[in-house]
Amino acid sequence: MRTLGYAVLSLLSREDLSGYDLKRWMERPLGYFWSARHSQIYPELARLEEEGFVVHHVVEQQERPDKKVYGITASGREVLRIWITEPPVERPARDELVLKAYSVWLAEPRAAAALFREQERRHEGQLLRYEEIEAWMKGKWGGEPEQMDFHHFASYAALRRGIGFERDSAEWCRWVAAGLEERRSG
Repeated sequence: MRTLGYAVLSLLSREDLSGYDLKRWMERPLGYFWSARHSQIYPELARLEEEGFVVHHVVEQQERPDKKVYGITASGREVLRIWITEPPVERPARDELVLKAYSVWLAEPRAAAALFREQERRHEGQLLRYEEIEAWMKGKWGGEPEQMDFHHFASYAALRRGIGFERDSAEWCRWVAAGLEERRSG
């Protein structure tokens, strides 16, 4: 199964969702660390249903077309449970900004510093959004992670990874920009 299938099963393990709802969840909160296009979700749902990992029921709606709502099956939950503890597939690192930093000695320092300052602001902005979500989670779910139920702890664990990534990325961009700015004035 493709990783997208596991992402869909992960969402459906929490609650039954329509394809549209899955798309929204793929934007936030899953979109912070895993993304899928709308055009990928429906074919994946069809594959998962064909394999017996999800089922759907039709919900009639007034003044709108009926919608399919999907739920995870016992076999879907089992395949997800097994997948969770398997090591992730090794993927080559691809970070365009790091590649640019590797060759930054060729760039005009002022322009390069501006690029890294802009990236720093972008990471700081995402960090702020994550910290707002963290405050909301702690307030709604009972304070510190040790006090959260297992379901909420799992969501919080993913968020903490995002916070660490954004904080580290902002700090690195700040460091690179400062080094470029020193070279510009020197």
